[in-house]
Amino acid sequence: MIERELKAVVADPDRMRGALDASGAVRGFTGWMADRRYDRDGELAGRDEVLRIRTMRHASDGSVSSRLGWKGPVRIEDGYKLRAEHELGTPDAVEAEAIVAALGYREVHAIDRFVEYYEAAGAVVRLEWYPRMDVLVEVEGSADAIEQAVALLQLPRSAYSADALAVFVQRYQARTGRPAAVALAELDAGERPSWERS
Repeated sequence: MIERELKAVVADPDRMRGALDASGAVRGFTGWMADRRYDRDGELAGRDEVLRIRTMRHASDGSVSSRLGWKGPVRIEDGYKLRAEHELGTPDAVEAEAIVAALGYREVHAIDRFVEYYEAAGAVVRLEWYPRMDVLVEVEGSADAIEQAVALLQLPRSAYSADALAVFVQRYQARTGRPAAVALAELDAGERPSWERS
């Protein structure tokens, strides 16, 4: 499968949520999403590939699901970020971690966030709150679906880009003078994540 997406900073998540609801967008998963990325002596990073275990905890009932995934190198096409992606569900992240470890891969990066998924105009729209950083929106789907969804979200089209998360982190840090935290472990002692402060 080819993943196609755009991202943007969201200054007013409540306004965007309202725009989604008003458009008839269908709400999907809401809860905490934890990504753990793995590598073996930098070989995947060297090929611009990602091996990931994503764990999602539903806010409504606390149920948990996980997915083991691989992503290929990023390419930019017609202004969209594209990469091949393959995933499979696993009822037990511990078993997935054991398989990854048995193959010699070790955790190299953690990303934690609170997310809200929507289906809008044939695209998947995801609002993302990081522990300490800007709120982002990710829009994924076909080019036509992305453009139709973006038109609903009340942000200028020019606000969206194919930039990687690391670029949004750099912009946040340059603008605020504070280090971003994309994982809970990066927060200061006693600091609450952004989704608990908003």
